Formats: sequence, structure tokens, C-alpha cells
Amino acid sequence: MPLRPVSANSSSSILPLLKGCKTIRDLNQIHTHIIHRGCEQDHHLIAHFISICAAAQPANVRYPTAAFNAVTTPNIYLWNILMKAHCENASLGECFALFSRMRRESNMLPDKYTFPSLIKACSGISALREGQVVHAAAVRCGTEGDAYMGSSLIDFYGKCGEIECARKVFAEMPVRNEVSWTAMMAGCLNCGDIEAARKTFDEMPKKNDVTWNAMIKGLVKFGDLVSAKKVFDEMPVRDVVSFTTLIGGYAKAGDMAAARSMFDQMPSKDLVSWSALMSGYVQNGKPGEAVKVFGEMWAMNLKPDEFILVSLMSACAQLGSSELARWIESYIREGCYDTARAHVAAALVDMNTKCGDMARAAKLFEEMPQRDLVSYCSMIQGLCLHGRGAEAVALFYRMMDEGVRPDNVAFTVILTTCSHAGLVDEGCRIFDLMTEKYAMRPSPDHYACMVNLLGKSGRVKAAYELVQTMPMETHAGAWGALLGACRLQGDVELGEMVARRLFEVEPRNPGNYVLLSNIYAEADRWLNVSDLRDRMSEKGLRKIPGCSYLESTTPA
Repeated sequence: MPLRPVSANSSSSILPLLKGCKTIRDLNQIHTHIIHRGCEQDHHLIAHFISICAAAQPANVRYPTAAFNAVTTPNIYLWNILMKAHCENASLGECFALFSRMRRESNMLPDKYTFPSLIKACSGISALREGQVVHAAAVRCGTEGDAYMGSSLIDFYGKCGEIECARKVFAEMPVRNEVSWTAMMAGCLNCGDIEAARKTFDEMPKKNDVTWNAMIKGLVKFGDLVSAKKVFDEMPVRDVVSFTTLIGGYAKAGDMAAARSMFDQMPSKDLVSWSALMSGYVQNGKPGEAVKVFGEMWAMNLKPDEFILVSLMSACAQLGSSELARWIESYIREGCYDTARAHVAAALVDMNTKCGDMARAAKLFEEMPQRDLVSYCSMIQGLCLHGRGAEAVALFYRMMDEGVRPDNVAFTVILTTCSHAGLVDEGCRIFDLMTEKYAMRPSPDHYACMVNLLGKSGRVKAAYELVQTMPMETHAGAWGALLGACRLQGDVELGEMVARRLFEVEPRNPGNYVLLSNIYAEADRWLNVSDLRDRMSEKGLRKIPGCSYLESTTPA
């Protein structure tokens, strides 16, 4: 059958329509136009179609692959575009299958644009062996000397922790550009060699914004905020990224005063910087301040994105304000935000459970078109919070029945629920599921939950035996939970033994001394109480006071 002629006018009229497509449904309509106008052999048009398919929501590679398969003689450019789409959206196995197909079906050799996509896919999951196979293929094809390819390899080896391999590639590059220098520096930072990273940074013949920001980000990652601030001060021109990176670093270190000061110094702010400040306040237990920041945005008529709204909902959940929760949900719906997005829906569920409206939370949960692990955990936590442990356990089993695989966090949530509700048999059964069904190794947090569960039910000796079977070294969380169980059951002898172990692991934690002191006091052993308090004074340890607050925080 003869091919229909391709009209240049037809092709050029479709391209502008393509650029406005955001969903696969939109692209399906455009694809119909492409076929109807006989443009399915237009390499340039199909390349654009594949690229936009890869970026559309929901992302998939089946549709762009089908469009590619209709092209009778694809050139290397089209192969590379499809390869890039696979490497961004498909599994590594599918990427290598496409690469094998390319070598099998075409008489063209991969070029310098083929391999970087594959290397990037390997970098994303630290697939060292597969990446080395790609590197070897690039050498055979003579593309390893290209600056783009070399930079991709340096980035790959750095992310895989093979810094010596990265250095070898870097040293053998005939020409190094800003990208390769930055990749080498980032690799050193990723491997924890800050001194080598700084040396590479200082030796760079030329630095761009990406280089400066990568250095700041690496120093922030390792908690070296003093050095990060020094590099920041040396920047010729500071941008939003550099400011926001430091804001996030200070927030992670708990220094919200410095984070706020950095935010206030910004000449211009984007939504990411507002989000960094808000989430910092939430993570540091200052929900009222987070709400105030949102109020500042509100006063400036700035439209928040979904991530800012999630932070706002988290702040509201910490405050437990039902009035604010209703206002936020109303604001989200009036603003036409997509409440079907998993992270938004999960935050709405979490907020309503913690603000006391379980009926609303349950309704939102059941209305979700697709429930993920986060939304299940939010609902399970809410049921636990409201004393409905049996329902929480039932929901956990329902989650597994629906094919949602629990992770470490999910098991911590459900074991905590069993502990609070006194569901000993269910807790033991779920703990065993970790190893028997999911081949997961219980973490110290999981052991701590089980110790709490057994201790509260009066099985202190069983809790002690469980702690002794832990495959990891002494963990303060699990042993601390055991000390709490000893106090609950009035077991002075075991409490003393556990406390001695904790004093070795956490010599500066006053909480352990206070717990043992309470055990002595409840047993009327006041001389021991006095001796323990003297020991605390000698070590300069003081009991940490608690606090509580109530705030009116609904934005005007």
C-alpha cells in the first residue's frame, strides 16, 4: 500500500496543538489528527509527539511506542527520543529491551545521545552493573569521549558511590565543561568527601549557578551549614534556589530563626521558597507560625500550590483546629484544586482525623478514586487516635487484600495502633507477617512497638526476651520502651537492669534517669530516688519540662 504524502502545512498546523496537550486523552485526539492527515511518517512531528506523551499525565510508554512503531524507517533521532521517554518513565528492563531492539532492527549505531539516557536511568536506581554494561557499549561505539557522555558517566559513578571510577572518567575526558566539573564535585559530595568536593570546586575554571547551588546543597545535606553559608556569601549572584536550599538546611537543623531571616532577605520569592519555610515550621512543631506564613501569602494574593496546602493541612492537624480544617477544605474546593491527587487526599484525611471529624475523614477516604499507602496509613492512624483499634487492624488487612504492600512506616503505624489498643495477639501476628509474608527485617522501631505492646499487657519478661533477640546493637528506643513497661508493671529489678543498659547507650538522656526514679518512687524506695537525683545533678542533667498551647489561627 503506497504511503500517503506528508503535507508540510499539515505538520506545522499540528505542532502548536501538540504543545498545549497535558493529558493522554488530549494526545489521543491529536494522534487521530496525525493519522487522518497522513503525518504518521513525519519524523519531526512524531518525535515531538513522543516527547509530549512522555511528559503527559499519567505518564506511560505504551502510547508513544505505538506511534513510533507506525514509522516505517525511523532515524537515530527518533530512536533516541523513544529511548529517552523509556528511561524517564519505564523500568530499567524495558529500557534495555528497547536498546536491544534498536541494535537488532536498525543498521544504525547508537550515538552520543543514545547512551546518556540509559546511564541516567541506571543512576536513578544506582544500578552499577547495568551502568557498566552501558559504559562498555559506549566505548565500543567510540562515544565515551563526548563531554555530555562523560558528564553522565561521572554523575552515574558518583551516585553509585564509585568515586574512583568517576575520577578516572573525569581525568580521561579530552574536554571538560562546567557540567563535567559540577558532576565530579557532586560525586565527591555524594560519597561524603567534602574536602575533595571543595578542592574540585576551587579548581573549576568557571562556575555557573548550578555549580554554586550544587555545592551549597551538598554541604547542607551533610549538615555543614557554616560552610554552606560561606559558599552562599561568596556567590556572585544569589538566586532563589540558593536561598531556598539554605532555608531548608536551617529548618532541618531546627534553626527556624535563621530560616526566617534567610527568607526575609530574599529579593524575590517563588512558591518553593514559601513552601520550604512553611514545611520547616511544621517539621519543627510550630504549626501556628506555618499558618501565619500562609496568612502572609493570602494577604499578598499569592495562589499556593498543592505542596503548600499539604503543609497547611499538616499544621492544622498539629493544632487540632476543626474550625481551621473546615476553612482549609472549603478553600481547596473553591480554588478548584485536584482533591483526587493522592498526596492532597491523604492530607485531607489526616487533617480531619486529627481535628476530630472521623466521619468526614472516612467519607473522604472512601471517595478516593485510588487509595495509596499514605492514605491508608493516615486513616489507620486516625482510627487509632480515636480509640478504634480493631477497625484500624481490619483496614490494614483490607489494604493488603487490595494489593497495597505495606512498608516499614506502615508496619510501625499498625503496631503502634495494636499497642495503644492492647491488641496483643493481632500485634504479634502482624509482626510475624513482616518476615513470613514480606521478607522484611523488623527495625528497632518495630521492636519498640512490640515491647510496648507486650509490656502494657503485663508480659514484661516476654518483652525482655524479645529485646534480647534483636539482631542489631542495643537500641535506645526499644530498651526505653522496656523501661517504660517496667514502670507500668512495677518491676524494679528488671527496671534497674534495663536502666543500666540505657545509661551506657544514652548517658546524657535525663528521661531514662527520670523513669527509673519514678519506678523507685512508686516502690517507696526514696533513698534510691535521692541517690539518682544526686547523680543527675553531678552530670548536669535536668528534667525537660513539657508544654502545651491553644491558638486561634483561622486566616481572616
